[in-house]
Amino acid sequence: MLPFFFFFFSCCTKCSWGRGEQCSVTWGVPSAFVIFSVSGGLGDTQFSFRLRQAGGQRTTHYEDDGEYNREAPLTLQRESAHYFGYVYFRQVKDSSMKRGYFQKSLVLVSRLPYVNLFQSLLQLIAPEYFDKLEPCLEAVCNEIDQWPPPVPGQTLNLPVMGVVIQVLLADGLYSNLLPAPLVLPSIHELDLFRCFQPVLIHIQMLWELMLLGEPIVVMAPSPTVSSEMVLALTSCLAPLRYCCDYRPYFTIHDSEFKEYTTRTQAPPNIVVGVTNPFFIKTLQHWPHILRVGELRMSGGQRFVSNFCFFPGFVLFFFNLGIYTSYKTFLHKDKTLIKRLLKGIQRKRPSEVQSALLRRHLLELTQSFIIPLEHYIASLMPLQRAITPWKNPPQIRPFRQEDFMKTLEHAGPQLTCVLKGDWLGLYRRFFKSPNFDGWYRQRHKEMTQKLEALHLEAICEANIVAWMKDKSEVEIVDLVLKLREKLVTRCQHLPVKEETLRRVGLYIETIIGSLPEDLQAVLHHH
Repeated sequence: MLPFFFFFFSCCTKCSWGRGEQCSVTWGVPSAFVIFSVSGGLGDTQFSFRLRQAGGQRTTHYEDDGEYNREAPLTLQRESAHYFGYVYFRQVKDSSMKRGYFQKSLVLVSRLPYVNLFQSLLQLIAPEYFDKLEPCLEAVCNEIDQWPPPVPGQTLNLPVMGVVIQVLLADGLYSNLLPAPLVLPSIHELDLFRCFQPVLIHIQMLWELMLLGEPIVVMAPSPTVSSEMVLALTSCLAPLRYCCDYRPYFTIHDSEFKEYTTRTQAPPNIVVGVTNPFFIKTLQHWPHILRVGELRMSGGQRFVSNFCFFPGFVLFFFNLGIYTSYKTFLHKDKTLIKRLLKGIQRKRPSEVQSALLRRHLLELTQSFIIPLEHYIASLMPLQRAITPWKNPPQIRPFRQEDFMKTLEHAGPQLTCVLKGDWLGLYRRFFKSPNFDGWYRQRHKEMTQKLEALHLEAICEANIVAWMKDKSEVEIVDLVLKLREKLVTRCQHLPVKEETLRRVGLYIETIIGSLPEDLQAVLHHH
């Protein structure tokens, strides 16, 4: 089975439940339904959401899911515990409808964060679907059934409804474009500058808050602005994985509503995007609130002052920006801000502005993470300490104080011009879910590397000579251990195919040296 699965369903805002249709064997996902509501002006709206998988044991639908995630960049990897939802919503006046309006959504649900691809797909499908309904969706699903399997690093040409969507399954912008009716510059990246333009002067603070996994509420005037801002925030740490939860568009109907609005415990490590004014009161205790976009009254009237009253609510100040008592560890990069502001004055294309901003954030994250990478690499045992007939040596423990001592000569100041309290930032980072996620992933990779080196050491050893003075019990024990290591092939160890083949031959050689009764037992198992 292939990992690139998604699912369509449609709904109207009058009834909160959707009617679903699975989209194919190779590009579909088990049925998943959400409740959401959209209010606002007339026309078409697109936005994204993310929801936790329902309780119960997770089922594995894709045998090569691990292989896909190993090959894919972090920003493109498939989620295991959450679904992404991509929505195309239409609201137009229609006197033939009972409520006087046509209100309908087409929702694509997937475990993959391919926002540009799936939103572009919806732009093609949804308008036709609203006119022709089920027959159109059935025809689209039949076309998608014929799509090639997605492979990270490859260019895909995806025909649908008379158009070929061309994308590169890679982290970053498309290059060396081939002719196609619809070429997507990126399969997942948003226009970062457009998202952050209202809060450019706070970009340093927002990067730190995301790095530390702080709870953030994004209050926006529409689901589109809300979801794009949350996705932009979670992407600004690349190439570091953002390991906390995030909800691009969160409503009072979400199952975690009580969990996130309670005052009896601290807010969780999550970024939540909301549009309902009700959250102004219920989430005002959160430590970091980001207000973006133009705020309107429920009837569509713009706020003409900085204050607004809601029935039963206290008075709230509505200046846009970030509301927090957080003090940044690093100083602002005034040169970057001046450069971007000058770009606005000169009407520099948004994609160029986004590239400048993304490169700045990338270099900032790399400057922060490189010292950590250098230190953790030093914890790896030397290759000469790996011997065939002993278990691989252990990775040395990560000691925070030892790491801090390395920063004087190998710290981020070598690659980053920003000044500030780097040591304080690292100490705070060590308490965050992002450090825990990074360390667990790197430790897992290093452990797999040790296992692979151990397997190679066994292949280079003279097993026949080793067996000469060994008992049958020791030899059988070796066979069982080697077989167990072969099973680790399913865990995608970084081992060459030739090495695995040689281990298999070694096992057969060892078994052939044993008495026939033992051979029969081992062959049976």
